[in-house]
Amino acid sequence: MDIQLNIFENETFDGTVPFSTDLTDFEFTDCHFIKVDFSNYLFTRVSFTECTFEGCNISNVDVEGTRFQDVKFLRCKIMGIVFARISRYLLNWSFQNCNIQLCNFSGLNLKTTKFTTSGIRESDFINVGLQKTSFNGSDLQGSRFHNANLTGADLTEAKNYFIDPTTNILRNAKFSHPEVLNLLNQFGIKIEY
Repeated sequence: MDIQLNIFENETFDGTVPFSTDLTDFEFTDCHFIKVDFSNYLFTRVSFTECTFEGCNISNVDVEGTRFQDVKFLRCKIMGIVFARISRYLLNWSFQNCNIQLCNFSGLNLKTTKFTTSGIRESDFINVGLQKTSFNGSDLQGSRFHNANLTGADLTEAKNYFIDPTTNILRNAKFSHPEVLNLLNQFGIKIEY
């Protein structure tokens, strides 16, 4: 571990991290963060490569210019983050069993991202590439989709979503019954069983 150069490789941080809340220009490769509270940190131009965040609180973090390459978020609390400001270079990440609220993913290419069995509430997916993205088993209550390309996306077992088929591309997307009926809400159709 070399704190002077702000470069960390093959490190595990369990519960705490040995640096201040300003991680500007830090680089982490193959690092594992376990139950670390990153709330209100500055992640400006940070590079995370092949890292795992497990049970972490990543709320109200400034992520401007931050790069996420092959990063996994497992059982994390992620709130109030404007992901629209991250680096789009080599973006590759996944979210499993996470609590994601009030986040903005607008303008990103999230093709093949996995948001599985997560609560993704009150978040924005506007002008987003979501081709072959998986929302399998996730709760999308209050999240907004507009001008999103969901071609081939997997929304099986997802719930509480409102996706307007007239303003989003849904070709070959997979949905489960009865939640798929939410696609008709926009048209004011009443369905009786």
